[in-house]
Amino acid sequence: MRILVLGAGGYLGGHVTERLRALPGARVLVGGRSPGADVAVDLAADRPYLLAGALAKAAPDAVVNCAGATGGDAVTLAEVNARGPAALCAALREAAPGARLVHLGSAAEYGPGTPGLRVAESEPCAPAGPYGATKLAGTVAVTASGLDAVVLRVGNPVGAGAPVTGLPGRVAALLAEVADPGDPEGELRLGDLSAYRDFVDVRDVARAVELAATAPGPLPPVLNVGGGEALPVRELVRRLADAAGFRGRIVEAGADGNGSGAGSERSARVSWQCSDVTAAATALGWAPAHTLDASLAALWEARPRSFVPDGVAAP
Repeated sequence: MRILVLGAGGYLGGHVTERLRALPGARVLVGGRSPGADVAVDLAADRPYLLAGALAKAAPDAVVNCAGATGGDAVTLAEVNARGPAALCAALREAAPGARLVHLGSAAEYGPGTPGLRVAESEPCAPAGPYGATKLAGTVAVTASGLDAVVLRVGNPVGAGAPVTGLPGRVAALLAEVADPGDPEGELRLGDLSAYRDFVDVRDVARAVELAATAPGPLPPVLNVGGGEALPVRELVRRLADAAGFRGRIVEAGADGNGSGAGSERSARVSWQCSDVTAAATALGWAPAHTLDASLAALWEARPRSFVPDGVAAP
């Protein structure tokens, strides 16, 4: 089985690629802009006919699109998260119409949730900002493509290699800079941590991708991949601090920006996120297997060793 992974150099893409390479009989090709890529493609810029030429040469049985932007201006987000999947689908229809497409979406596509409730794939989407809106546009492009495709709507991934652009990786990096973690008088000043998020181990995400790429027959157009439980962000921070041996105080700065961390605008707009993962269990036989403590232990073990802190806000 030939599997092409796009965005393999990213956080999720790296874990997905490692998982797929362990599949017996699988040949995993990496697509992207890096010089070492097996298939030279740029989803944000290449015209569909150029993408189609590259895909035809690769002749994949499955394509996994992990490419995505979580930050940057609205133009960058639109180019990568919306235009990229649309161009990929157009190219696949021409070059490899029988290939299975697994596209990584985001729970941010749903927008604000209702406290106490899990959101199912059938619920309407009302993203609260450019990131969620552009990810939703990418999902629509995939689900309307007519291809053998599935979108995995991923919650908040946690685990080894988490980037400092997201809260778990950023807090790990801040904790790694603490001179004396055991000092009870120490302080870690962060942003607003009152939001609730659905955290999922990055290894569980990679396993869901493997199952989706290799499952026989058609799949539902969208499947939630999350922990299935909403936890306060401050609980994640406290557990990560415990894993780091930090015995000081965690101080949440207010929205006025006092302290080293400011409140998160997105946290104010999206105070609750929790995904119903029943459909993934039915379609893929998938369920999260790693506890949050196991995810945080893996994150801390692989923590960044050099970082200049400038504050942190909730995701």
